[in-house]
Amino acid sequence: MRSETAQKGGRARLSPEVRRDEILDAAEVLLAAHGGLPLPLEDLARAAQVSKALIYAYFPNQHDLANALLSRRFAALLAAGLEDAAAEDHLFSAAQACAALYFDEVAQAGPVAHIVLRDPYMAGRIDPALAAVRDRIARRLARKARLTLRLSAKEAVAALSLMTTIPEEAGRLVHTGDLTPERGRELTTRLIGSSLGALTPDV
Repeated sequence: MRSETAQKGGRARLSPEVRRDEILDAAEVLLAAHGGLPLPLEDLARAAQVSKALIYAYFPNQHDLANALLSRRFAALLAAGLEDAAAEDHLFSAAQACAALYFDEVAQAGPVAHIVLRDPYMAGRIDPALAAVRDRIARRLARKARLTLRLSAKEAVAALSLMTTIPEEAGRLVHTGDLTPERGRELTTRLIGSSLGALTPDV
């Protein structure tokens, strides 16, 4: 009976899908630690225990790799209910629900999505389908902010962008072990609420 483990090197024979996921797992950890793109391929190959040639076989360039990471993180957020959270009727409940989901995402995986979306290396290289997901959710929240807080469209986008840093930074601190999940979640909830309260116009 043929062994499931390769005779040379003792590496298990894995399906292409599993091997691809292993490369992405290693890339997420490396990206969170490195803090920017592109990633050092030697480090990625070492962390994933594969050759650089195999990384190129799955991801012909680092833009493809970064978009695969972003797709993975967006899929996790959507599976957790981000679209439904953004679609809630009231701004406060929608913002709090989205912030809680984003906090959990960053606490678990690190600020992967943020790095990929904001890094100059990816300027003009974000997969249009992924950009459309980001923009659809942002528009839903911005529309609520514009109406509820009586802000201009640009002000609503700016306010939401600033508030996004709250769950992002709290999640990052949890991810690095500098904050407990419970405290990070509590701070996120309180600071989002305080921010929205400060922007609410007097009746």
